[in-house]
Amino acid sequence: MSSNLPNQTDNLIELIRDIYGSGFIPLHRPVFEGNERKYLVECVDSNFVSSVGENVKKLEQMTANFTGTTHGVATVNGTSALHMAMLVSGVIAGDEVISQALTFVATCNAITYCGASPVFIDVDRDTLGLSPNALEKWLSQNAELRDGQGFNKKTGARISACVPMHSFGFPLRIAEIVEICEAFGITVIEDTAESLGSYVGDRHTGAFGELATLSFNGNKVITTGGGGMILTDNDELAKKAFHLTTTAKVPHPYEFVHDEVGYNYRLPNLNAALGCAQMENLNAMLYIKADIAANYRAFCLKHGFQFVNGIENTRPNYWLNAIILNSITERNAFLNYLNEQQVMSRPIWRLMNRLEMFKECQTDDLENSRCLEDRVVNIPSSVPEGMIENNHIS
Repeated sequence: MSSNLPNQTDNLIELIRDIYGSGFIPLHRPVFEGNERKYLVECVDSNFVSSVGENVKKLEQMTANFTGTTHGVATVNGTSALHMAMLVSGVIAGDEVISQALTFVATCNAITYCGASPVFIDVDRDTLGLSPNALEKWLSQNAELRDGQGFNKKTGARISACVPMHSFGFPLRIAEIVEICEAFGITVIEDTAESLGSYVGDRHTGAFGELATLSFNGNKVITTGGGGMILTDNDELAKKAFHLTTTAKVPHPYEFVHDEVGYNYRLPNLNAALGCAQMENLNAMLYIKADIAANYRAFCLKHGFQFVNGIENTRPNYWLNAIILNSITERNAFLNYLNEQQVMSRPIWRLMNRLEMFKECQTDDLENSRCLEDRVVNIPSSVPEGMIENNHIS
């Protein structure tokens, strides 16, 4: 493929421009083609624009219903949702939390907010997400059960949680991850920041772990401008998360009593109004994004690019479409050329253990992670302007 890369890349740019048109093409832009303005104006007129208002409750219920979970607790962003999910699950200072090195930095930042240390385990090449085989191997070599809880035999630290991420909306082998973690008394918190609308069988991602978190950042499938959500079926954990995200204020008509250290993490009503309008168009967005992915898939099959498809019995949301190239040299040439042509593309994240603040963290060999770090690129994946109403790709 390398010798023909320039020609193939020109053909890909032609396809991208057929979908998105001329000018600069971003990687993923928000789409506001529904009731966003209407709901925002109604929210402003109500005077309830901060952390109290009906839109917050409505968005929580809409999201819980869509994902098939019992509770949604809205937060100011996805990182705060992760932080709170770990806190209410019982992660404390000195614990270890298993995750993947191939992830966005927010996953690891939230672990450290709790005073815990990340442990980085390899991913599977076909999902880009945490590998159950690598996890089971690491635990069998490094962990032991004490009174139903996993502990690291080498460090003596409790392994309190595992946070796998469904990268770019491609579901990982989450059922296997949960089963392995249950055997070691480890709570699974799914990082579903990127996978709203992704399914394993008929179950939505986030419905497997004890808790899950979403991001509604401006570049996600739907957005509230900034925002996040905790998902869970556990009544007590949902109640605790709601309490702590509202500064741990004891309900009272006028008194200010707080019964523990809380967090000002509640999503503003104004942002939630935007989210409610976005949720109304979510199915249309997912339909269009699947159609775009099908166009990319057919192109890659014809021209020799390796397109990330997801695995059997899963339905990705195709938040960001991804191509795997042959080498870091080829990747860099690809990135430079597309961006020079005003078609935004980007590499996958730098491995977390290569960042200064996480360089001392425990890892396994990270063989697949290192390979993917050098080869994966994302290409434009937005819903094209004006397509919501038509609900198809022309």
